[in-house]
Amino acid sequence: MDILIKVGQLLLSLSILIVLHEMGHFFPAKWFKTQVDKFYLFFDAPPFNSLWKKKVGDTEYGIGWLPLGGYVKIAGMVDESMDTEFKDKEPQPWEFRSKPAWQRLIIMLGGVTVNFILGFFILGMLLWGYGKQYLPNSEAKQYGVAFDSILIQQGFQNGDLITKIGNVPNDRFDPVQLLEKVILGNERSVTVIRNGQEQTITVNENIARQVTDRGVPKSALLSPRFPFIVEQLAPNSPAEKAGVLPGDQVISFNGVGTEFYDQFVREAQKNKGKPADLGIVRNGDSIRVSLTLSEEGTIGVYARPLNKLFKFEREDYTLLRAIPEGYNEGVNFLKTQISAFGKMFTGQISPNKNLGSFISIGNMFPAQFSWETFWHMTATLSLILAFMNLLPIPALDGGYVVFLIWEVITGRKVSDNFLEKAVTVGFFLLMALMIYAFGLDLWRHIFSKFF
Repeated sequence: MDILIKVGQLLLSLSILIVLHEMGHFFPAKWFKTQVDKFYLFFDAPPFNSLWKKKVGDTEYGIGWLPLGGYVKIAGMVDESMDTEFKDKEPQPWEFRSKPAWQRLIIMLGGVTVNFILGFFILGMLLWGYGKQYLPNSEAKQYGVAFDSILIQQGFQNGDLITKIGNVPNDRFDPVQLLEKVILGNERSVTVIRNGQEQTITVNENIARQVTDRGVPKSALLSPRFPFIVEQLAPNSPAEKAGVLPGDQVISFNGVGTEFYDQFVREAQKNKGKPADLGIVRNGDSIRVSLTLSEEGTIGVYARPLNKLFKFEREDYTLLRAIPEGYNEGVNFLKTQISAFGKMFTGQISPNKNLGSFISIGNMFPAQFSWETFWHMTATLSLILAFMNLLPIPALDGGYVVFLIWEVITGRKVSDNFLEKAVTVGFFLLMALMIYAFGLDLWRHIFSKFF
């Protein structure tokens, strides 16, 4: 069921983004009286072609069976459809190739423009509608922060409280700031409070590669430290069979103190599938419970959620404040993506460990549906789609834009024959990259479990 919820969210999000992106090409083409032959959500490739289609005027609207994107086919344009019969005919006034360079440039930039605007707009509307929930450091300092082992190797200790990144004070628990500024950025200095004393930690230059090679999720890099109190038990779980009850607090594992949840997880992962004795506090009394962990190193309980252990605060935004703040969030996100892309290109981040296909994107959606989370994911995907489409690769919008800018500057139009060859090469390069990313995902999520 969880996978169906994720797939459903992915398809809905992609459908919205693809349709709006293609509208960004479609409407400028219509405004400049350019004929649009097809407008498709997903690809109508053989053997099944269209799931649905309907012709209205000169345009065939349809839904393809292959959910890898979508397209508009504009008359007189060399594109990835490889339909170039028009080259041997006289240019017609309604064709793309007959329009002035500035009009063709606007048509090609329309899709990414829509995606950029949509991403910024959604982020702004989320701030206006939901505000921004956060955990103040005044609450987090009760138990401090739990860090992933990679960060502990950098000098952090469980229980530290981050108070400053670089020279900028940090009064909230915010893992995104650490990810953007330190791991994927160039800031190397982090100030923490440890045992009441202020200390400065200098993170090494290889932190980005270490984190991304391990595939550590953003949420797992660091989290508020909290006591392990059982909120709910899974049916027929090891914990339920052993008599564990909601409200029990787990304080030890095989004699090792596990006052905090991160301590318990660390010990449990060392003992997958093995028997264990748990020390539990129930209604003020100490008891012991024996059980056998699952092969995944779990006991089948849900820990008490953070909103029941800490007092979260929510910052509200007016519409006038939310719009520019949403834009700033989007720009910061893009800066992080560009930085990560640059590190991947220069070898500071391994492409093999970080490239992903629709499988990886789908796994980014949560198993429980939430409109707030769905729209936030859609906004970030819209910005990623805009950025990727602007890359100067033939067959992507950015490739066409490079040729058109060259024409605007020099007054010399790139020939249709050259465009056809460039688009063909670009298309097969993109297909090869997609197949490679899909293969990496299959290995990570399926085949690696058998080897």
